[in-house]
Amino acid sequence: MKKKYQNGFFLFGLAVLIIMATQLDFAEVWTNIQRAGYWFLAVVGIWAFLYLFNTAAWWIIIRSQKPDEKNKVSFFWLYKITISGFALNYATPGGLMGGEPYRIMALSPKVGTERATSSVLLYVMTHIFSHFWFWLLSCVLYCFIQPVNVPMALLLAIVASVSLLAIWFFLKGYKRGIAVSGMRLLTHFPLLKRKARKFFDEHSEQLSNIDHQIAALHNQNPRTFTAAVCLELACRIVSSLEIYFCLLVLPDISLGFLDCILILAFTSLFANLLFFIPLQLGGREGGFMMSTSELGMTASAGIFVALIIRLRELIWTGIGLLLIKFEKKR
Repeated sequence: MKKKYQNGFFLFGLAVLIIMATQLDFAEVWTNIQRAGYWFLAVVGIWAFLYLFNTAAWWIIIRSQKPDEKNKVSFFWLYKITISGFALNYATPGGLMGGEPYRIMALSPKVGTERATSSVLLYVMTHIFSHFWFWLLSCVLYCFIQPVNVPMALLLAIVASVSLLAIWFFLKGYKRGIAVSGMRLLTHFPLLKRKARKFFDEHSEQLSNIDHQIAALHNQNPRTFTAAVCLELACRIVSSLEIYFCLLVLPDISLGFLDCILILAFTSLFANLLFFIPLQLGGREGGFMMSTSELGMTASAGIFVALIIRLRELIWTGIGLLLIKFEKKR
């Protein structure tokens, strides 16, 4: 990737990170870090392990596209790009507008633009696909470990129905590809249709090749597809440990790991509904407040957990932005 693009991604992310950091009450932050003690280090440190799941899912997608070719992408280089990509997603309104272009531009010199684009699209689809499976399974889990009243039953039915519909939609996208249909959809938007139609006419062959590679993963490599989805789903489940670590600090809290999965599921669902906010500021905190109150926790406990996880996100966003500067000029 050219140096000017690296600097552009870095400076943009840094500016948003500084703005987000200035919104924090530093006295309250320090008090809660002291309260968390060494468990705060565990919350931050576990993500060095969790990003391995994300990297592994993307890595096997890249390798499955040309299994006989000597692999030009090292796992630990991809690990660095993964962390930086998520950092840009955290800092960008709309999420995918920052991290995914960066991943494509970083990977293109190694595997070519078409293959880089298709692998990133496949990974994003798999990442989102696993979210819907996580929310669907969490609805089932809630019915087994929590009492269900009429309003909650209605909410669970809505979430489960939307998740099933989204899973069906993604399976169709895997089988047929999404690049051509997505570009055709853009040609119907008033402000975008002229540029989208021009882009489609000029790059129709490349878009078809990208769709072919997307469909190949699902149709020709079902084990790779299943492995990638399972890795992403496992990452969602294991990441519930950071909530569990936070709760270990609080007195008179008897929630177990399964309860933490439910907290994460409904918090992430609420936060993703507000995807257009940088760092999901406010959305994630509101999600924690609602999900923890449903499980009998106090508002102060929900605020404490939300703040610790917000600090973890800021730290890893900073780490990801710094890793951008370590990329060699090409």
